[in-house]
Amino acid sequence: MMIEEFLNYLQLERNYSVKTVKSYGEDLKAFETYFKNLDSHLSWKSVDADVIRGWMESMMDKGNNATSINRRLSALRSFYRFALSRGAVDHDPAHAITGPKKSKPLPQFVREGEMDRLLDMKEWSDEYIEVRARTILLTFYTTGVRLSELIGLDDNMVDFANRQLKVTGKRNKQRVIPFGEELCDALTHYMAVRDEQVEKASTALFLTNKGARMNESQVRNEVKKYLTLVTTMKKRTPHVLRHSFATAMLNHEAGLESVKKLLGHQSLTTTEIYTHTTFEQLKKVYRQAHPRA
Repeated sequence: MMIEEFLNYLQLERNYSVKTVKSYGEDLKAFETYFKNLDSHLSWKSVDADVIRGWMESMMDKGNNATSINRRLSALRSFYRFALSRGAVDHDPAHAITGPKKSKPLPQFVREGEMDRLLDMKEWSDEYIEVRARTILLTFYTTGVRLSELIGLDDNMVDFANRQLKVTGKRNKQRVIPFGEELCDALTHYMAVRDEQVEKASTALFLTNKGARMNESQVRNEVKKYLTLVTTMKKRTPHVLRHSFATAMLNHEAGLESVKKLLGHQSLTTTEIYTHTTFEQLKKVYRQAHPRA
Protein backbone atom coordinates (compact mmCIF):
# COMPACT_ATOMS: atom_id res chain seq x y z
CA MET A 1 0.00 0.00 0.00
CA MET A 2 2.80 2.42 0.89
CA ILE A 3 4.46 1.94 -2.48
CA GLU A 4 1.27 2.79 -4.36
CA GLU A 5 0.76 5.93 -2.27
CA PHE A 6 4.32 7.00 -2.96
CA LEU A 7 3.99 6.44 -6.70
CA ASN A 8 0.75 8.41 -6.81
CA TYR A 9 2.50 11.22 -4.95
CA LEU A 10 5.33 11.27 -7.51
CA GLN A 11 2.96 11.36 -10.45
CA LEU A 12 0.21 13.65 -9.16
CA GLU A 13 2.07 16.03 -6.84
CA ARG A 14 5.62 15.98 -8.17
CA ASN A 15 4.66 15.61 -11.85
CA TYR A 16 7.18 12.84 -12.51
CA SER A 17 6.92 11.18 -15.90
CA VAL A 18 5.09 7.89 -16.27
CA LYS A 19 8.36 6.21 -17.20
CA THR A 20 10.16 7.48 -14.08
CA VAL A 21 7.28 6.49 -11.79
CA LYS A 22 7.26 3.01 -13.29
CA SER A 23 11.03 2.72 -12.78
CA TYR A 24 10.71 3.78 -9.12
CA GLY A 25 7.97 1.24 -8.60
CA GLU A 26 10.04 -1.58 -10.08
CA ASP A 27 13.05 -0.67 -7.92
CA LEU A 28 11.00 -0.56 -4.72
CA LYS A 29 9.23 -3.83 -5.44
CA ALA A 30 12.58 -5.46 -6.18
CA PHE A 31 13.87 -4.33 -2.78
CA GLU A 32 10.68 -5.56 -1.08
CA THR A 33 11.09 -8.97 -2.70
CA TYR A 34 14.72 -9.03 -1.55
CA PHE A 35 14.04 -8.36 2.14
CA LYS A 36 10.99 -10.68 2.22
CA ASN A 37 13.17 -13.49 0.89
CA LEU A 38 15.68 -12.75 3.65
CA ASP A 39 13.08 -12.88 6.39
CA SER A 40 9.34 -13.05 5.89
CA HIS A 41 8.86 -11.10 9.12
CA LEU A 42 10.73 -8.06 7.81
CA SER A 43 8.71 -5.02 6.77
CA TRP A 44 9.38 -1.51 5.51
CA LYS A 45 9.24 -0.42 9.17
CA SER A 46 11.76 -2.94 10.45
CA VAL A 47 14.31 -2.87 7.61
CA ASP A 48 17.67 -1.47 8.74
CA ALA A 49 20.78 -0.14 7.00
CA ASP A 50 22.45 -3.57 6.95
CA VAL A 51 19.60 -4.99 4.91
CA ILE A 52 19.97 -2.19 2.38
CA ARG A 53 23.73 -2.73 2.18
CA GLY A 54 23.12 -6.44 1.63
CA TRP A 55 20.75 -5.59 -1.23
CA MET A 56 23.41 -3.40 -2.82
CA GLU A 57 26.00 -6.17 -2.48
CA SER A 58 23.64 -8.68 -4.08
CA MET A 59 23.17 -6.32 -7.03
CA MET A 60 26.94 -5.96 -7.40
CA ASP A 61 27.30 -9.75 -7.34
CA LYS A 62 24.81 -9.94 -10.21
CA GLY A 63 26.93 -7.55 -12.27
CA ASN A 64 24.93 -4.33 -11.86
CA ASN A 65 27.11 -1.25 -12.32
CA ALA A 66 27.43 1.69 -9.93
CA THR A 67 25.07 3.91 -11.94
CA SER A 68 22.29 1.34 -11.82
CA ILE A 69 22.73 0.65 -8.10
CA ASN A 70 22.83 4.36 -7.21
CA ARG A 71 19.65 4.96 -9.19
CA ARG A 72 17.85 2.26 -7.18
CA LEU A 73 19.28 3.59 -3.93
CA SER A 74 17.98 7.05 -4.86
CA ALA A 75 14.48 5.62 -5.33
CA LEU A 76 14.73 3.98 -1.89
CA ARG A 77 15.87 7.23 -0.24
CA SER A 78 12.99 9.16 -1.81
CA PHE A 79 10.52 6.52 -0.68
CA TYR A 80 11.73 6.54 2.93
CA ARG A 81 11.65 10.35 3.09
CA PHE A 82 8.05 10.22 1.91
CA ALA A 83 7.12 7.42 4.31
CA LEU A 84 8.76 9.20 7.26
CA SER A 85 6.97 12.47 6.46
CA ARG A 86 3.63 10.60 6.42
CA GLY A 87 4.35 8.78 9.69
CA ALA A 88 4.29 5.41 7.92
CA VAL A 89 7.75 4.55 9.35
CA ASP A 90 9.53 5.86 12.42
CA HIS A 91 13.07 5.85 11.00
CA ASP A 92 14.87 6.24 7.65
CA PRO A 93 17.50 3.50 7.21
CA ALA A 94 18.46 4.71 3.73
CA HIS A 95 19.57 8.29 4.44
CA ALA A 96 23.05 7.37 5.70
CA ILE A 97 23.80 4.76 3.03
CA THR A 98 26.54 5.71 0.59
CA GLY A 99 26.25 4.28 -2.89
CA PRO A 100 29.15 2.69 -4.78
CA LYS A 101 31.53 5.08 -6.52
CA LYS A 102 31.40 5.14 -10.27
CA SER A 103 34.54 3.60 -11.68
CA LYS A 104 36.61 5.91 -13.84
CA PRO A 105 37.25 4.61 -17.31
CA LEU A 106 40.81 3.40 -17.70
CA PRO A 107 42.92 5.39 -20.15
CA GLN A 108 43.23 3.85 -23.60
CA PHE A 109 46.70 3.55 -25.05
CA VAL A 110 48.46 2.26 -28.15
CA ARG A 111 50.76 -0.66 -27.44
CA GLU A 112 54.49 -0.19 -27.83
CA GLY A 113 54.72 -2.71 -30.66
CA GLU A 114 51.98 -0.92 -32.58
CA MET A 115 53.70 2.44 -32.17
CA ASP A 116 57.01 0.93 -33.28
CA ARG A 117 55.34 -0.53 -36.35
CA LEU A 118 53.79 2.83 -37.22
CA LEU A 119 56.85 5.01 -36.66
CA ASP A 120 59.22 2.57 -38.38
CA MET A 121 57.13 2.06 -41.53
CA LYS A 122 59.18 1.95 -44.71
CA GLU A 123 56.37 3.73 -46.55
CA TRP A 124 57.13 7.14 -45.00
CA SER A 125 58.21 9.51 -47.78
CA ASP A 126 60.04 12.85 -47.80
CA GLU A 127 56.91 14.73 -48.81
CA TYR A 128 56.17 17.50 -46.32
CA ILE A 129 52.77 16.11 -45.24
CA GLU A 130 54.23 12.73 -44.31
CA VAL A 131 57.35 14.11 -42.64
CA ARG A 132 55.13 16.40 -40.59
CA ALA A 133 52.74 13.57 -39.66
CA ARG A 134 55.50 11.27 -38.45
CA THR A 135 57.14 14.08 -36.46
CA ILE A 136 53.83 15.00 -34.82
CA LEU A 137 53.18 11.36 -33.86
CA LEU A 138 56.71 11.00 -32.48
CA THR A 139 56.45 14.25 -30.53
CA PHE A 140 53.23 13.16 -28.84
CA TYR A 141 54.52 9.67 -28.12
CA THR A 142 57.97 10.60 -26.80
CA THR A 143 57.10 13.74 -24.79
CA GLY A 144 53.48 13.27 -23.67
CA VAL A 145 52.53 16.84 -24.59
CA ARG A 146 48.89 17.87 -24.76
CA LEU A 147 47.31 18.77 -28.09
CA SER A 148 47.08 22.45 -27.13
CA GLU A 149 50.74 22.40 -26.10
CA LEU A 150 51.85 20.89 -29.40
CA ILE A 151 50.06 23.39 -31.61
CA GLY A 152 51.35 26.18 -29.37
CA LEU A 153 54.98 25.26 -30.01
CA ASP A 154 57.13 27.82 -31.83
CA ASP A 155 60.53 27.13 -33.37
CA ASN A 156 62.29 28.97 -30.55
CA MET A 157 60.69 26.65 -27.95
CA VAL A 158 62.79 23.75 -29.26
CA ASP A 159 66.22 23.65 -27.63
CA PHE A 160 68.32 21.31 -29.76
CA ALA A 161 71.51 21.86 -27.76
CA ASN A 162 69.91 20.58 -24.55
CA ARG A 163 67.28 18.43 -26.27
CA GLN A 164 64.28 19.88 -24.54
CA LEU A 165 60.93 21.47 -25.34
CA LYS A 166 59.54 24.45 -23.49
CA VAL A 167 55.75 24.13 -23.45
CA THR A 168 52.92 26.22 -22.03
CA GLY A 169 50.37 24.03 -20.29
CA LYS A 170 47.13 24.56 -18.42
CA ARG A 171 46.69 27.89 -16.63
CA ASN A 172 49.67 29.17 -18.65
CA LYS A 173 52.12 27.16 -16.57
CA GLN A 174 55.35 26.46 -18.39
CA ARG A 175 57.42 23.32 -18.10
CA VAL A 176 60.46 21.86 -19.80
CA ILE A 177 60.30 18.37 -21.32
CA PRO A 178 63.44 16.50 -22.38
CA PHE A 179 63.51 14.54 -25.61
CA GLY A 180 65.80 11.92 -27.09
CA GLU A 181 68.01 11.52 -30.11
CA GLU A 182 65.29 10.10 -32.34
CA LEU A 183 62.99 13.09 -31.89
CA CYS A 184 65.96 15.44 -32.21
CA ASP A 185 66.79 13.94 -35.61
CA ALA A 186 63.12 13.91 -36.65
CA LEU A 187 62.59 17.58 -35.73
CA THR A 188 65.80 18.60 -37.52
CA HIS A 189 64.72 16.77 -40.66
CA TYR A 190 61.16 18.06 -40.43
CA MET A 191 62.24 21.69 -40.13
CA ALA A 192 64.60 21.34 -43.09
CA VAL A 193 61.85 19.84 -45.28
CA ARG A 194 59.33 22.41 -44.03
CA ASP A 195 61.58 25.36 -44.77
CA GLU A 196 62.29 23.98 -48.23
CA GLN A 197 58.71 23.09 -49.22
CA VAL A 198 56.53 25.58 -47.30
CA GLU A 199 56.42 29.36 -47.34
CA LYS A 200 56.30 30.32 -43.66
CA ALA A 201 53.61 32.73 -42.52
CA SER A 202 53.94 31.94 -38.80
CA THR A 203 56.52 31.35 -36.08
CA ALA A 204 54.80 28.04 -35.28
CA LEU A 205 56.74 24.79 -35.33
CA PHE A 206 54.02 22.78 -37.05
CA LEU A 207 52.59 24.48 -40.12
CA THR A 208 49.87 23.79 -42.65
CA ASN A 209 50.80 23.50 -46.31
CA LYS A 210 50.10 27.20 -46.61
CA GLY A 211 52.47 28.13 -43.81
CA ALA A 212 49.94 28.88 -41.05
CA ARG A 213 49.92 27.41 -37.56
CA MET A 214 48.03 24.10 -37.47
CA ASN A 215 44.82 24.04 -35.46
CA GLU A 216 43.52 21.32 -33.13
CA SER A 217 41.15 19.82 -35.68
CA GLN A 218 43.89 19.45 -38.29
CA VAL A 219 46.21 17.70 -35.84
CA ARG A 220 43.44 15.41 -34.59
CA ASN A 221 42.63 14.35 -38.14
CA GLU A 222 46.30 13.69 -38.85
CA VAL A 223 46.71 11.53 -35.76
CA LYS A 224 43.49 9.60 -36.39
CA LYS A 225 44.46 8.92 -40.00
CA TYR A 226 47.78 7.30 -39.10
CA LEU A 227 46.73 5.51 -35.91
CA THR A 228 44.07 3.79 -38.00
CA LEU A 229 46.91 1.94 -39.74
CA VAL A 230 47.94 0.08 -36.58
CA THR A 231 44.97 -0.02 -34.17
CA THR A 232 41.25 -0.67 -34.25
CA MET A 233 40.58 1.29 -31.06
CA LYS A 234 37.58 3.61 -31.28
CA LYS A 235 39.57 6.46 -29.78
CA ARG A 236 42.49 7.43 -31.99
CA THR A 237 43.36 10.85 -30.67
CA PRO A 238 46.35 12.89 -29.54
CA HIS A 239 45.27 12.25 -25.95
CA VAL A 240 45.58 8.51 -26.55
CA LEU A 241 49.21 9.13 -27.52
CA ARG A 242 49.67 11.08 -24.28
CA HIS A 243 48.29 8.04 -22.44
CA SER A 244 50.63 5.84 -24.46
CA PHE A 245 53.64 7.95 -23.41
CA ALA A 246 52.74 7.69 -19.72
CA THR A 247 52.05 3.97 -19.95
CA ALA A 248 55.34 3.26 -21.72
CA MET A 249 57.27 5.32 -19.15
CA LEU A 250 55.76 3.48 -16.18
CA ASN A 251 56.16 0.09 -17.83
CA HIS A 252 59.86 0.84 -18.19
CA GLU A 253 60.24 1.66 -14.48
CA ALA A 254 59.94 5.46 -14.51
CA GLY A 255 58.87 6.83 -11.14
CA LEU A 256 55.32 8.08 -10.75
CA GLU A 257 56.50 11.48 -9.52
CA SER A 258 58.73 11.91 -12.58
CA VAL A 259 55.90 11.03 -14.96
CA LYS A 260 53.66 13.49 -13.11
CA LYS A 261 56.14 16.30 -13.76
CA LEU A 262 56.61 15.36 -17.40
CA LEU A 263 52.85 15.35 -17.99
CA GLY A 264 52.31 18.60 -16.11
CA HIS A 265 49.78 17.10 -13.69
CA GLN A 266 48.94 19.07 -10.56
CA SER A 267 48.07 16.00 -8.52
CA LEU A 268 49.73 12.61 -8.27
CA THR A 269 46.24 11.07 -8.16
CA THR A 270 45.74 12.08 -11.79
CA THR A 271 48.93 10.29 -12.80
CA GLU A 272 48.04 7.14 -10.86
CA ILE A 273 45.35 6.20 -13.39
CA TYR A 274 48.16 4.90 -15.59
CA THR A 275 49.42 2.35 -13.08
CA HIS A 276 46.85 -0.22 -14.28
CA THR A 277 49.20 -1.11 -17.09
CA THR A 278 52.18 -1.66 -14.83
CA PHE A 279 50.13 -4.24 -12.93
CA GLU A 280 50.07 -6.35 -16.09
CA GLN A 281 53.86 -6.19 -16.12
CA LEU A 282 53.97 -7.25 -12.46
CA LYS A 283 51.77 -10.25 -13.23
CA LYS A 284 54.11 -11.22 -16.05
CA VAL A 285 57.18 -10.99 -13.76
CA TYR A 286 55.35 -12.97 -11.10
CA ARG A 287 54.44 -15.78 -13.51
CA GLN A 288 58.03 -15.97 -14.74
CA ALA A 289 59.72 -15.76 -11.34
CA HIS A 290 57.57 -17.59 -8.81
CA PRO A 291 58.09 -21.37 -8.76
CA ARG A 292 54.43 -22.04 -7.96
CA ALA A 293 52.89 -19.46 -10.29
